[in-house]
Amino acid sequence: MIDEQTEKRQGSFWRELPILLGVAILVAVLVRAFVLQTFYIPSPSMQHTLELWDRVLVNKLVYDFREPRRGEIVVFKAPGAWQSGNEGEDFIKRVIGQPGDNVVCCDTERRLMINGKSLDEPYVYVESDGTRDQVASHDFNITVPEGRLWVMGDHRQASGDSLQHYTDAAATDEAGKVNEATVPIDSVVGRAFTIFWPVGRATWLSVPDEFDSIPDAGK
Repeated sequence: MIDEQTEKRQGSFWRELPILLGVAILVAVLVRAFVLQTFYIPSPSMQHTLELWDRVLVNKLVYDFREPRRGEIVVFKAPGAWQSGNEGEDFIKRVIGQPGDNVVCCDTERRLMINGKSLDEPYVYVESDGTRDQVASHDFNITVPEGRLWVMGDHRQASGDSLQHYTDAAATDEAGKVNEATVPIDSVVGRAFTIFWPVGRATWLSVPDEFDSIPDAGK
């Protein structure tokens, strides 16, 4: 009797196993599509916050409920003019300006200014000899259009970001240049919130405190 019950349980397990595997795969696909996704870092544009080949976890759900905020590190589908030939290429940068923000380079201490407030940026790349990147290679004064973001890499001199595309813009008018330089919010895949590999570099990617003092646009 015991052997028969054991055989029935084993038979039931093997019949249910494909269903369990199918459910697990479906859950994994749904999580990747709508909730979380991993990305690796293929370029030095976010050093030393993110190093080459770091792997980050991206929250794909958060911006269904709110817009990206200053200081957050976001993954986005690169605009056509930003792509290097790989259609649908993903970029990762830090949000510097939200819609309506006035972003200016620079104050008398060569710091960016957002809505009239100077921004200290402790994350900007520093060479091994202590030389720090300039926060911007060109002076500029722009207002971020509605529905778009001004984004920059932490390694400013190695980043194809909003500033580079602003200075290289094909457009001849200011509005066109700013449009080419900014990223549509609806192209943002999600927020990178943690480095999880390599294990020795695992850390949360929190928003630096310096952004707390930046006033909202128009205030």
